Amino acid sequence: MDLVGACRAFVNVSKHGSFTDGAAAARMSQPVASRRVAALEEHFGEQLFERTSRRAVLTPFGRDMLPVARQLVQAADVLLDEAEAAKRKPWRLAVPGICSTVDLARLVADARGHGVTLDLLVAAPAQRLELLHAQQVRAALLAVPPDEATWSVPLGLAGAQDPGVQRVYLETLRMGRACAGPARRVWIQPEDDVPHIRDPLTRLRDAVGLRPTQVVAGADLTTAAAEVLCTRDLLLCSPAQAEELALNWRPLGETTLSRGFALAAAADGNPQRIEARLGDALARCLGSPDAGTTEGAAA
Repeated sequence: MDLVGACRAFVNVSKHGSFTDGAAAARMSQPVASRRVAALEEHFGEQLFERTSRRAVLTPFGRDMLPVARQLVQAADVLLDEAEAAKRKPWRLAVPGICSTVDLARLVADARGHGVTLDLLVAAPAQRLELLHAQQVRAALLAVPPDEATWSVPLGLAGAQDPGVQRVYLETLRMGRACAGPARRVWIQPEDDVPHIRDPLTRLRDAVGLRPTQVVAGADLTTAAAEVLCTRDLLLCSPAQAEELALNWRPLGETTLSRGFALAAAADGNPQRIEARLGDALARCLGSPDAGTTEGAAA
């Protein structure tokens, strides 16, 4: 028996003194209201109403049960309201600063189409982890090594000039004795200033004989991109970022580097609900070529 539905019928019929009017107030048909009240009476083993052709009058037992039934219906309504509010509660999600405004807007729009309201907070890799641990966000896109990643984004080197080659080898930046002018540098943006990207690049720098100052961590993407646009320096970035900045992108010749991202939830939360619904949207926002495969795998 639907106890809440039966009590709802009981309360409304008692309020209006009629099964027809009470059923309409409870947004159910008159036969349904009659069946539910009858089921409640059978469950209690006592009549709730004295029925006449025109009126439904409470019995003494019905008068005794009415206050508790009214409380149950009110509590059920509060529960339903709270459930709706909880579903509408924004998911505060920490995201990397590599995502463009357009991509972030599309992510929020896609989320709404899946019944999820996102509240995005842009932060650097270490900050996203701190926000997650402090439970200031419900979930975060964490920077992880490629073998731990749900989404991967290939990295290469981009410059203002077309290099004229299919791949850029870091060793071609080595300064010879006859070289004039400043040494060309490779700029690392904050999103890539993490051990699984920075350390292999640094080891490669040393292996091919570059100067320590030829691999530089920029304070922000804007500063690093500005240096690349007005010099012969190179930016470590994704193909999507290079296109946005009107730079010429090429993969690295000596090694393969990529950003890795995984969705993690605060405390005991489970990110699978968001990942299953928004996997493709997140992949597109991050610039991952995996877009189109995540939701299919989750389905």
